[in-house]
Amino acid sequence: MKKVVKFGGSSLASAEQFKKVGDIIRQDKDRRYVVPSAPGKRDANDTKVTDMLYACYALAESGKKFDRQLEKIQERYQEIIDGLGMAVSLEEEFRQIKENFKKKAGADYAASRGEYLNGILMAEYLGYEFIDAAAVIFFDEEGNFMADKTNEVLSARLKDTERGVIPGFYGAKEDGTVVTFSRGGSDITGSIVAKALHADLYENWTDVSGFLVADPRIIKDAKVIETITYKELRELSYMGASVLHEDAIFPVRKEGIPINIRNTNAPEDAGTMIVEDTCTKSKYVLTGIAGKKGFVSVHIEKDMMNSEIGFGRKVLGVFEDNGISFEHVPSGIDTMTVFVHHSEFEEKEQQVIAGIRRAVNPDSIELDTDTALVAVVGRGMRKNWGTAGRIFSALAHARVNVKMIDQGSSELNIIIGVSESDFEKAVKAIYDIFVTTQLV
Repeated sequence: MKKVVKFGGSSLASAEQFKKVGDIIRQDKDRRYVVPSAPGKRDANDTKVTDMLYACYALAESGKKFDRQLEKIQERYQEIIDGLGMAVSLEEEFRQIKENFKKKAGADYAASRGEYLNGILMAEYLGYEFIDAAAVIFFDEEGNFMADKTNEVLSARLKDTERGVIPGFYGAKEDGTVVTFSRGGSDITGSIVAKALHADLYENWTDVSGFLVADPRIIKDAKVIETITYKELRELSYMGASVLHEDAIFPVRKEGIPINIRNTNAPEDAGTMIVEDTCTKSKYVLTGIAGKKGFVSVHIEKDMMNSEIGFGRKVLGVFEDNGISFEHVPSGIDTMTVFVHHSEFEEKEQQVIAGIRRAVNPDSIELDTDTALVAVVGRGMRKNWGTAGRIFSALAHARVNVKMIDQGSSELNIIIGVSESDFEKAVKAIYDIFVTTQLV
């Protein structure tokens, strides 16, 4: 078997964590390709190396002295080297980084050095081959990821590589200019490597034992999801659940490669398996609960709206013209409600209202800014009667008023709109009835 293993920043924050990672890799001979992140926080008051690099480069870019800040970053790596008893030196790499900072090589270059340096240390520690991501992961001149070229070059490069370390988070344009993915992008690198290798499994090691059914900040000791499909994961990630970068799904999904979310600090835990589809029944009717605050509902009312051809298109066209994406659009015979992010809508609200007036001449337009959306997601809901009724019953018992409900035709998810002040209460009520008590 071929396994790609990606380790997050908290898993590589110190020499002690490095040793844990080394033990995990050596315990399974199939863990042959490693994607490391930059060192994360060693404790709650610490600073991630990536943030240190951004701050250091900001000084360099503004023409200020940055030597001491760069020395502090070098000390972080030296602490790991000394703790592992390694003989490797990063002096030349830091000399080059200093020169490139002076030349103002760019914030992406600066941020990428965290993974680059950790990749060098990881390869040295394991005795694996180091492969610079800038040589095998490509972006075009506009900074867009070039999936086909990357897959072709990376596949060829790894074909004769028995064991390798490829740093996460970055790649380069054809001229060598370094470009990074968005924060958390090492997850994407791991997925890209897994696809290029036609790997049997992509293990993503972090500081939690898999995806949880609900946000642990709201639900203490929330249960772990044992198996989740790509579709369910997309729904939950979109609505705020964050263990894996949502863009990491696409490369492996096309190849049918499962992802296993594991805990570096509890390697005996099975974690969560993310798969294309499965006949494995969910332990609970739902797979997970997620949600976000900060939505605005734009409620439009007009008599005989349903008989006016093109009404919905005209309304949504106004949002498009103002560069605002919509989340959900529940409608009735004479009503239509558009849910949007408050942060996107606030500055353009008057233009949108005026645009809707001109486009469809509604009887009324009302705004409600106190809205949170809760997503109840689960493949198990398709074959279980009364799911929506149980949700409403739980919310009513918790004295939570439902502003909106929207169920997709796939029956995979139910979206519920509630007041922001009721958000946590709503999540707790739904979790309790489907997980804690499992009432039928």
